[in-house]
Amino acid sequence: MSGTRAEAAPGSVAPAGSAGRVLALCCAATFLAFLDSTVVNVAFPDLRHAFPEVPTARLTWVVSAYAVLFAALLAAAGRLADTLGRRTLFLGSTLAFTATSLAAGAAPTAGLLILARALQGAAAAGMIPAALGLVLAHTPPARRAAAIGAWGAAGGLAAAVGPSLGGLLVEVWDWRAIFMVNVPLGLLVCQAARNALPREEPAGRRLPDVLGTAALALGIGALVAGLTQGAEWGWTSAPVLVLAVGGLLSIATALHRSRRHPAPAVDRHLWRAPVFARSNVSALLFGAGMYAWLLTGPSYLMARWHYTPLEAGFGVTPGAVLAMAGALVVGRRVPPRLQWAAVVLGSLLFAANALLLWGWAAHSTSYAQVFLPAGLLGGLGIGTALTALSAAASATLPPQRFAAGTGLLMTARQLGGALGVAATAALLTGDGDRWSGVFLLTALTALGAAAAGWSMRAGKKGPGPRQTA
Repeated sequence: MSGTRAEAAPGSVAPAGSAGRVLALCCAATFLAFLDSTVVNVAFPDLRHAFPEVPTARLTWVVSAYAVLFAALLAAAGRLADTLGRRTLFLGSTLAFTATSLAAGAAPTAGLLILARALQGAAAAGMIPAALGLVLAHTPPARRAAAIGAWGAAGGLAAAVGPSLGGLLVEVWDWRAIFMVNVPLGLLVCQAARNALPREEPAGRRLPDVLGTAALALGIGALVAGLTQGAEWGWTSAPVLVLAVGGLLSIATALHRSRRHPAPAVDRHLWRAPVFARSNVSALLFGAGMYAWLLTGPSYLMARWHYTPLEAGFGVTPGAVLAMAGALVVGRRVPPRLQWAAVVLGSLLFAANALLLWGWAAHSTSYAQVFLPAGLLGGLGIGTALTALSAAASATLPPQRFAAGTGLLMTARQLGGALGVAATAALLTGDGDRWSGVFLLTALTALGAAAAGWSMRAGKKGPGPRQTA
């Protein structure tokens, strides 16, 4: 079939049937990538039993390593997708994700597990911008908001299935199963994508700046490492200060190089569109609160009411189902001019979830009294806000910059998530009412995301991004 497969130029729109197949495949890959952002959380207590000699703060790198590499490489991966072709990067990244999942499941030590998770996050960084870039490029403009809603719902489905699937796998087997399950699913997606995705002509642009990309990745990793280890090493200790300051300087170096480099690691010109820039700020803040919540929710249920991992997984599932429903509704029903309002509403719903838990969870007598209604509000908020952010940001992008813009938006969200996980680790290893601190952090970041969403209402598209090499 390869000799007769149609080729699609970057930015072209495929026929309706082809667009549907592309959407299904991209949703499947997105499901796998986000499944591994949530499925590990419910297995965290099992990991602590498997590696009792490893401090809790260091073991959180099983979660953070994935998030850090995911965040650090998304921007460059988005540009790489627009340079080499979205199909090429999608296939290569999905295959790499499958291989690193196998490595994580077979890891004999915590150190090798963390390394495999880092490589898995790097592979996922290529999957996501390539996937959404393919969806946007092969969907007619009138149907893009609905397609984004379906793509967002795939992430919501991963959040819904992740905790319960993770709990079931841990209960029946052990933590290794949560990684091994990716192997057959990843191979299926690779084979289907190879046959169904139309070939693309390379755009002919230069590859992203290698030094700038390395500086960005090292900077984000060092900054998050300092925050993660702060509670264990001391916030004013020399290693923590070196990591934090060095990380900020490295990120600043990457941004400075991006000002003049012909193929920057970070396409800063995309931020000239006010709505896109403000959606990045909102995504950063919302990601911090969301990932703090995703890590804390199952652990709270297991600590508060002694739930098993399986029970905790099912306990957070109702909210995740509403996240999927919220994504579909926003994608299909909310017009572009009101996406900012959906960002505000979703962020406020998520903040209400955290404030309920902050104020009353310590005094509740049952799961149904506070945690369930709070989780439902939070899930609906997640699906509403994230889908609206993606739709509002993509509306400001030309077709040839879909993947690059998606990469920047997801970088902001995942960087926020990595920082949220790091702050959660610090709070959970401190003294006092640890849970209240995490819930308050979640509420404050969600309120910040709502404020950034409100500022999007007056934004104009602004000047188009510069056509870089």
